[in-house]
Amino acid sequence: MSDSNSSLGQYLRARRDVLRPEDVGLVADAGRRVTGLRRQEVATMAGISPDYYLRLEQGRDHQPSPQVLLALGRALQLDGDATAYLFRLAGQALPLSRGRGGTLRPGDRPDPVDAETMDNVTTFLNQWTNAPAYVLDRNQDVLAVNPLGRSFIPFGLPPGANMLEAMVEGALAATERQEYWDRVVRDTTAALRYYGDPADPRLERLVETLSQRSEVVRDTWASHEAKPKRGGVAPALIEPFGYINFRWQTLEVPGGGQYLTTFFGDPGSTAAAAIEYLAAKLKVSDELAKAGPDLPPPLGSITETDG
Repeated sequence: MSDSNSSLGQYLRARRDVLRPEDVGLVADAGRRVTGLRRQEVATMAGISPDYYLRLEQGRDHQPSPQVLLALGRALQLDGDATAYLFRLAGQALPLSRGRGGTLRPGDRPDPVDAETMDNVTTFLNQWTNAPAYVLDRNQDVLAVNPLGRSFIPFGLPPGANMLEAMVEGALAATERQEYWDRVVRDTTAALRYYGDPADPRLERLVETLSQRSEVVRDTWASHEAKPKRGGVAPALIEPFGYINFRWQTLEVPGGGQYLTTFFGDPGSTAAAAIEYLAAKLKVSDELAKAGPDLPPPLGSITETDG
């Protein structure tokens, strides 16, 4: 018996114990001794044999299918987060809307990031003044970007823009470093496939449109290359420094398929100095904007006076 199978069985037993018959529409008989649901009741609701369910709960070395796990999650009234945890205990990933796991129903997936969480993330980004950062969704659409991120990225990347589309535009307009741009487009396309839901019409339209514009997108998508964006080193042109290599790291916002990426440099490095320079420049710009017409006239300027 493996540790993962043992944990899966313990979880199934625990969730079965906390449900009452009336919770799932059953009538409890007068002589019932079981506090939760019986194994047979769970098996019947999940559409599997009682013997098979018993083997799962006892932690025998057996691999349940995604369909069985989804059915068990529904029978045990697990929410999206609990269903994802059930799959993790079974050593599997929660399936997408199409494929081996069948069609997901509302509640099978973890809840998407709600408005309050997204507002918290946006507020946090805007107060994060020492590193460029942005948040993308599964389709590589920009959800939020902090002021330093807008200064750091040459094309701004405002919320609502799409990262892959922006990378394709950059590659088409590039007059140098074409190999780098092609690699960025390829990596971003692979990330789109890795994170995206193939049943999402937005993803389908995006791939169709950008495949017509970029041979790299077309070839990468056709090869089914799928790879997450976790971290690494990327060059950026920061005047007056020139091209500098920055470290970057992507962090997942739990629950909703949203990903925060930030750029930084080692202490004392040129990359760190460039970020400090951009932050100072942005601070001066903000102070000038706030001062507005109340700024004193430049030294030596002439103003009209009465008389």
